[in-house]
Amino acid sequence: MGLGDLWRFRELLFFLAWRDIKVRYKQTVLGVAWAVVQPVLATIVFAVFFGKLGGLERHTDLPYVVFVYAGMLAWGFFAEAVSQASQSLIASANLLTKVYFPRLVVPAAAVGGLIVDFAISLVVMGCLMAGYGVAPPPAAIAIPLLILATVAAAMGAGALLAALAVAYRDFRYIVPFLLQIWMFASPVAYPLALVPEPWRIAYSLNPMAGIIDGFRGCLLGEPLHGACVAVSACSSVIFLIVGAACFRRLERHFADIV
Repeated sequence: MGLGDLWRFRELLFFLAWRDIKVRYKQTVLGVAWAVVQPVLATIVFAVFFGKLGGLERHTDLPYVVFVYAGMLAWGFFAEAVSQASQSLIASANLLTKVYFPRLVVPAAAVGGLIVDFAISLVVMGCLMAGYGVAPPPAAIAIPLLILATVAAAMGAGALLAALAVAYRDFRYIVPFLLQIWMFASPVAYPLALVPEPWRIAYSLNPMAGIIDGFRGCLLGEPLHGACVAVSACSSVIFLIVGAACFRRLERHFADIV
C-alpha cells in the first residue's frame, strides 16, 4: 500500500475530506469565517510586533500587512494541515478497527479538507492586494505548482506525525511545539533575503522557506530566489516520500494499538 492507493480510493478520500469539512464547521458560530479570522488576526499581530516594533517592515517595499499575509497564506495552510493530519488516526480510531482500507487515506483526507479554507484565504489575499493596489505579476500562473508543493510537504509531515502519534501518544503534545518552532524557522514575518546568502540553500531544505518565498514572488512580485524555491520543492517531494514510507512501515500495527 502506498501513494497510488490514494488515487484508487479517491472516492473514499473525497468522502472523508467532505466529512471533515462539515464536522469542522457544523457547530461553530462563525462557520467558514474561521478560515478568514485566524490568518487575519495572526497577520495583525505580526504586523504590530514584528513590523512596527521589530522594524521588519523596512525590509520590503510592499505594505507589510500584504507581505505577511502572503506568508501566512502558505504557512497557515501547512501548519493546520500538519496539525489535523497528525491527529487524524486517533480521531478515526473507531473507523480503523472496523473497516479495512488504506490508512493513508485518513491523513490525506485531513489535508484535503483544508483546501477549502486555503481557497477562502486566497480570496482574502486578492482583496488585500486590490485594497493596497498591488497587482499580481505574470508569474502568478505558477501558484498551482506552489500549492501542490505545500500539499506534498504537509502530507509528508502529517503522515509521519500521524503514524508516530499512534505509536507514541506523546507526539500529540509535541506537534504544536514543533509547528511553533517551525514557523519561526520559516520566512513568514521576514523576507528570505535576510538569511545570509551562503546559508540560503541549506535553509531552503525547510520546504516552507522556498514555498513562502515563491508565494510572495508569484503573488506580489517580490524578488524570487529560484534556486531556493527549487530546493524547497524537491524537499517537499522528499518529505512526501519519506512520510508515506514511514507511515506504511507502521501501518500494520495501527489496529492493534490505536
